[in-house]
Amino acid sequence: MTKMGADGARSSRLRVVLAASIGSALEWYDFFLYGTAAALVFGDLFFPKNDPVVGTLLAFLTFGVGFAVRPIGGIIFGILGDRYGRKPVLVATLLMIGLGTTLIGVLPTYSQIGVWAPILLVAMRIVQGLGAGAEYGGAVIYLVENAPARHRGFWGGFAPLGVSVGNLLAAAAFALVSMLPHDALMSWGWRLPFLASFVLILVGIYVRLRLSETPVYTDAVVARGIVEKNPAMEALRRHPRNFLVVLGARMAENGLGYFFPVFGLSYVIKTLGVPNSEALSALMLAFTIELFAILGFAALSDRIGRRPVYMFGALAGVALAFILARAVVTAAMFGPQAAYFAELFPPQRRFAGFAFARELGSLLSGGPAPFVATALVAAYGTWWPVACYAIFLSLCTVVAIWIGPETYQNDITAAEPDRRDELPAAIPQRA
Repeated sequence: MTKMGADGARSSRLRVVLAASIGSALEWYDFFLYGTAAALVFGDLFFPKNDPVVGTLLAFLTFGVGFAVRPIGGIIFGILGDRYGRKPVLVATLLMIGLGTTLIGVLPTYSQIGVWAPILLVAMRIVQGLGAGAEYGGAVIYLVENAPARHRGFWGGFAPLGVSVGNLLAAAAFALVSMLPHDALMSWGWRLPFLASFVLILVGIYVRLRLSETPVYTDAVVARGIVEKNPAMEALRRHPRNFLVVLGARMAENGLGYFFPVFGLSYVIKTLGVPNSEALSALMLAFTIELFAILGFAALSDRIGRRPVYMFGALAGVALAFILARAVVTAAMFGPQAAYFAELFPPQRRFAGFAFARELGSLLSGGPAPFVATALVAAYGTWWPVACYAIFLSLCTVVAIWIGPETYQNDITAAEPDRRDELPAAIPQRA
């Protein structure tokens, strides 16, 4: 390859990584921003002030609404992504989450319009959730389908890296506005991080519009004429075990992932009395460590397989549940997850199968996690039931990974997964 050709290839790879990871970071900045606001201010701003605990529970309940519609978004946009390509869906989901987030920044509060305030808040959360239902899956698939065969885990890791960056940005934004006097924060300061998302979304749209379609989709789906009418149902019908593996693998990763930045933030501030700035600084430190851990675990999965790395994260979730060590536990699962989930489905139903199964797992784990954790603390007056709940989620993931296939050496252009992967994992597989 000539020097010019090599430079062009490197530039193309860099553009792919930036488009997926930056776009994912911007989208998840928006999505996690809501979680941070729900933990800190939404209970007082959008719900009656009769009982602070009830206000927090209601705020977390609206947080869960976004998860309730994510499987719907996963099905709709997943089907579109398998039928019309990855790129247009990546642009559409970015616009939806950006619009929902920006409009939250201009909503009137409960004191201004009464019950319409939480209704409008829920409506914007639904818009966010529909877009988020396919955003992450689209970013992952775009990375994995452009990646060298032996480095799909590492490349795929840039999508969860983007999620952690979005988390970090959301926490940093609220750390900054939390420095305002309390009255200023509650009257107008909380709106600034939401309004800032409009500028960030413009950057993401600019980057993603410059993308081309993935070579796997172009060569393995379009050129071979295997576009399916309903790839979501085909994924469920033809690959039920892989579908359930994705569902179960999400329980610990997603559930524990939302314990820390949402419930944990609310708990240490409102129950333990830790100042906002200190709690947010600790959260940002955890996210910063996680940035490096995600890529490290993702790269490790290219060498030893997806299942061993994921299993380590799930078992660590059991062992460390009473410590709630986010960076190690979630990163060990989140890092290899991107490539693993993409490799579980063939190209003609990869987007729909990935997004539908993954977001159904989100509905069962991450969505209710802050609400359940807050309710457990309110009922028992202590944190240990939350740790027990974390152990339960981790054990669900241990079982899912145990029965799941290994995929890191699979051909992702094949119209069907390796038939060996359809055998129960406990049965020895012949070469």
